[in-house]
Amino acid sequence: MQALIDKAVLASRHLLAVFLLGLAVALSIYALGFLAKLWKFAGNALNGADNRQLLDLLHLLDSALVASLVVTVIISSYDSLVSRLDKHEDAEGVSWVANVDPGNLKIKLASALIAISSIHLLQIFMEVSSYDDRTVMWGLAIHGMFVAGAVALGVLDRLAGKKTKG
Repeated sequence: MQALIDKAVLASRHLLAVFLLGLAVALSIYALGFLAKLWKFAGNALNGADNRQLLDLLHLLDSALVASLVVTVIISSYDSLVSRLDKHEDAEGVSWVANVDPGNLKIKLASALIAISSIHLLQIFMEVSSYDDRTVMWGLAIHGMFVAGAVALGVLDRLAGKKTKG
């Protein structure tokens, strides 16, 4: 009976594929929104103010960072939790996945969140007169928490690495 339960629990990891495929579908939909933003950006490129163009470009950059974050989670989660991807001779460019362990993934995710938060802060700072002080302070506080969280993750990851080596 225990062997059957063990097999069932181990097989349940394949249910994650549904969620990861769902993220891929969501990313496809997000890509359509990105293309709409890109089309609008291209249409305004010659007649927009420099400040507006930079803000629109930052929105595009933000979208690219979010998409990269989703792809990293999909690929690394699938490889580490569902089924190992074929890494022979950089098959389909997935050889980097072998270097992404759970601790490394947490650092990558935290770094991406900090980058996204930084872009949002830059957008606020470029139009600071449009925001009240409370909104600016909350933006800074939330960004600071992301940075503090990433530093804490890095420290914990380093401490855990020393314990396993020692």
